[in-house]
Amino acid sequence: MATGITIYGCERDEAVLFREMAPRCGVTPTITGAAVSESNAELALGNHCVSVGHKTPVTNATLVALSRAGVRYVSTRSVGFDHVDVEHAAGLGITVGTIAYSPDSVADYTVMLMLMAVRGAKSVLLRADRHDYRLNAVRGKELRDLTIGVIGTGRIGVAVLDRLRGFGCGVLAFDSRPRNSADYVPLDELLRVSDVVTLHTPLNAGTHHLLDRDRIGSMKRGAVVVNTGRGPLVDTKALVEALESERLGGAALDVLEGEEGLFYADCRSRKWSGEPLARLQEMPNVIISPHTAYYTDHALSDTVENTLINCLSFENGGDA
Repeated sequence: MATGITIYGCERDEAVLFREMAPRCGVTPTITGAAVSESNAELALGNHCVSVGHKTPVTNATLVALSRAGVRYVSTRSVGFDHVDVEHAAGLGITVGTIAYSPDSVADYTVMLMLMAVRGAKSVLLRADRHDYRLNAVRGKELRDLTIGVIGTGRIGVAVLDRLRGFGCGVLAFDSRPRNSADYVPLDELLRVSDVVTLHTPLNAGTHHLLDRDRIGSMKRGAVVVNTGRGPLVDTKALVEALESERLGGAALDVLEGEEGLFYADCRSRKWSGEPLARLQEMPNVIISPHTAYYTDHALSDTVENTLINCLSFENGGDA
């Protein structure tokens, strides 16, 4: 008998892969493009497992509704689960699992953002789009002349470290649990000497505003912040102030505090006056992209495959 899984918030390219892979795994998928909510939890009736996207928070009321529908396992199609109250889910008898996908997607994108930031690519491209082909007033920097500080050395952080070695730059690392041959230093030292600081640590109570006002103030003058992890790792207000005062030299942000409801939506008609995102985007030394570092063909295939594997493992009594 096939295992059933209800897949919420499933976009068209994901749906194609789920329909292709699920039968091979002995799984019957119920697919909807709607994000999981209290009102559509009944779509999970008869299935112990559901899959949810990372773009919409899963409310506690939704978890209760899923529990009543018989759900015992929620697989989020992301490496983090800060959009689900895991403890509340556990109290309802629901296990929450994440998935793994190739870290190369985010690692490649991270290094791209670093290169764009230290070469002033935003200003160059904007001027070229206006047919202004003069050189920038400020010259770019080469990575081999810089020190890069990598905060968080999980799978993605390690993949970033691997790539940086090819550029010949100095590389420092910080992690609460050092786990490889990187040059680990205390966080305050990393911030003090790094020309570029890139964030790859999970978001939790201990890492919320990891880069707060004091730590941003301790960074090397003119340093660049790169964030492809989670928006709230950085105190956005403090970051804006440091950029406006030219204490920092730039930022490249694929994630941002308060991105929910903005990223992945067409916001061209929105009034932006005074909002941090608008202030950041007006700065010539700040690059913003809408939480897209993970978005590759390979990562999507991994996500779908590992969602199915995790659900099957849970159904079979294993550790998903």
